[in-house]
Amino acid sequence: MRIQLLGSIVGLAAVATAAGVARADNADAEDSLQPVMVTATRIPTPESQIASSVTIITADQIAASQATSLPDVLKYVPGLNLVQSGGPGAQTSIFMRGTNSNHTKVLVDGVDVSDPSTPNGSFDFGQFLVQDIERIEVLRGPQSGLYGSDAIGGVINIITRNGSGPAQWVGALEGGSFQTFNQAAAVRGSQDAFNYAVNVEHEHTGSTPVTPLELLAPGEGRRNDYDDNLTASTKLGYTVNSNLDFGVVGRYTDTHLHFTGDNFNVVPAAPDANQSETDTSGYDGRAFGHLLLLDGRLDQTLDVAYTRNRSDTFALDSGESLDIGQRLKFDYQGAFKLIDSQTLVFGAEHARDEISEPIDAGLSIDSGYLELQSQLAQRLFSAINVRYDSNSLFGHKATYRIAPTYVISETGTQLRASVGTGFKAPTLSQLFQNFPPTFFANPNLKPETSIGWDLGIEQALLANTVRVGATYFHIRLRDLIDSNDAFTTNINVDKATTSGVESFVSYRPWAALTLRVDYTYTEATDDTTQQELLRRPKNKASLDANWQASSALSFHTDLLYVGPWDDIPRYGFATAQSPGNFTVNVAGNYTVTSNFEVYARMNNLLDRRYEDPSGFLQPAFGVFGGIRVRL
Repeated sequence: MRIQLLGSIVGLAAVATAAGVARADNADAEDSLQPVMVTATRIPTPESQIASSVTIITADQIAASQATSLPDVLKYVPGLNLVQSGGPGAQTSIFMRGTNSNHTKVLVDGVDVSDPSTPNGSFDFGQFLVQDIERIEVLRGPQSGLYGSDAIGGVINIITRNGSGPAQWVGALEGGSFQTFNQAAAVRGSQDAFNYAVNVEHEHTGSTPVTPLELLAPGEGRRNDYDDNLTASTKLGYTVNSNLDFGVVGRYTDTHLHFTGDNFNVVPAAPDANQSETDTSGYDGRAFGHLLLLDGRLDQTLDVAYTRNRSDTFALDSGESLDIGQRLKFDYQGAFKLIDSQTLVFGAEHARDEISEPIDAGLSIDSGYLELQSQLAQRLFSAINVRYDSNSLFGHKATYRIAPTYVISETGTQLRASVGTGFKAPTLSQLFQNFPPTFFANPNLKPETSIGWDLGIEQALLANTVRVGATYFHIRLRDLIDSNDAFTTNINVDKATTSGVESFVSYRPWAALTLRVDYTYTEATDDTTQQELLRRPKNKASLDANWQASSALSFHTDLLYVGPWDDIPRYGFATAQSPGNFTVNVAGNYTVTSNFEVYARMNNLLDRRYEDPSGFLQPAFGVFGGIRVRL
C-alpha cells in the first residue's frame, strides 16, 4: 500500500462517501434502496442526496473488527488523525481535517457530551466503549450552521441500539494480552407500545507498557498502565399512537486509570517514579417527545438533555486535582414539508454550562437555526442553513452552510460541493481559571472561527462493483486561542490553514469479499510562523478487507499507515519529526450455532514498536479471544 500508488488513485476522481446523521430518535430510518442519514441535514435524507463528506460505520463493521473502544474504530476514518497517550483508556484526541483537537462536535443519541470543565473543551474518546453502538457517522467540514460551537472541523454522531421484537439477550466474554478481561451483556426488545435496550460493559486491561525504556533512569523499572471501565446504557421508548411517541436515553461511565505521569521537579524532566491515578465518573441523559401534525407534514421533537462529569486525578508529586462540569440543554426542532421537493427545518436551543471545580463559573447559550432542503428533477439536491448563537459572555455569532450535490444516475456519478463557517467558543477555564503567580485567565477572549469549502466527485464503475472518489477540502482558521509571548495569559492570536484530499477505492469482486482503500493527504500550516501544525501527518492510508469464507466463518483485516508528523518530544522543547507507523490487525469470527459464536483477533500483527504521541508507546503485538451468546 505505497503512497505513490494511492496518490495515483486520487486522479481517478470521485468523492469520499457522503451522508450525514444527527437526530438520534430518527436515526434508524432507512430507505428501502439505500441508507438514510440525518447528521448532515438534521432530517432523514438518502445518502445520494447529501453533499457533505461523511463516513458511516455500522454495528456489523464494529463487530467484524472486534473493536472494544471508540479509538479502535475511529483511527481508520479518512480525514481524522487519532492520538492516544498510551494504551486502552488513555487520553485520546482527534484532529479532523487538520483542525485542533477541540474542534469536533461529539453527540451521543442527540446529547452533546463535551465536558465544560476541561481546559480546552475537547472530548476524550479514550474511555468510550462500543458494544451498544448501532452506527457512527462522521461529518467533515465546518458545521456550525447547524450545530453551533465546536463544529469547526466537523461532527461525530454516535447512535446506540434500539430494541424491537421479542426479547433478545446477548452476552460476551473475552480475554487476552496485557491482562485483558472484558465482559458485556445486553437485553433488547419490545412489548406492545414499549421498546427497550439495556447494556452493560466492563473492560479491564491490567498491564500495558506505555513508557519507553530509554526515558527511564538506569535501573528504574517501568510501571505499566492499568485501566478499568464500567459502562451502562439504556434506551427506552413508548409509542402512544402513529403520531406521538416518547423516549429516554441514558449512559453512565465509571473508570479507573493508573498511568506514569511526568516529574517536572527534576532537571531534566523524567517519568514520575510513582504512578498517577485518574478516577472519572460521568452520566448523560436525554428525554424527548416526538409529534407529527398536519398529516405528517410537520415533524416536531422537543427534548431536554443533561450531562455531568467528574474527574479526580492524584499524583504524589503534585497532589490532587478535581474537575466537575455539567450541562443542561433544552432543544426544539421542527421540519415542515412545504411541498414534496422542499422541506424547511427550524429549531431553537437553550443550554447552560457550569463548572463547580476547580472554580465556580457558568454561561448560557441561546440559539436558533433554519435550513431549506430542496431538490430539482431528482438531479440537483441542496441544503442551505443559517444559525444564530447568543452567548451570555462573549456576545453573538452567526454561521451558515451551503451544500449542493448533482446526481447523474445513468452514469453512476455524483458531484458535490459545500461551503460553511464554524466557531469554537472560549471555555470557562480559559475565561476564568487563574494559575497564579504566573498565568491568568482572559475574560475578553473571542471565539475561534473558520470558513471552509470542499469539492468532490464519486463514480461507480464495472456494474457498481467498483466505486472511486475524491474530495478536496480547504479550511481557514482565525482568532485561534494561544498564550501570549510572555506566557502569562491566553489571547486570540493564531491563524492557520488546512487543506488536502480524501480519496477512496472500494471493490467487491464477489458477494463474499469486500475491499476498500482510503487515502488522506493533509497540509496544516501555522500562517504566522509558516510551520506545520503538530500531530497532523500529511499522509494516512488504510485498507479494510472483509471475507465471508463460509456461512459460519468470516475474516476481517485492517491495515493502517500513518506517515511522519511534527511533534514536541515528551521532555523536549523544540519541534522534531516523529517517524510514521504501519500496523496490521486480523480478526476471525466463527458461528458455532445460531446462539453461540467464538472469535479471536491479533492486533499489531507485525509487532511494530512506535510512539504516538512522542514519548508514549502504543500497544505491541496482542492476541485476544472470546465467546458471544445470544438467547
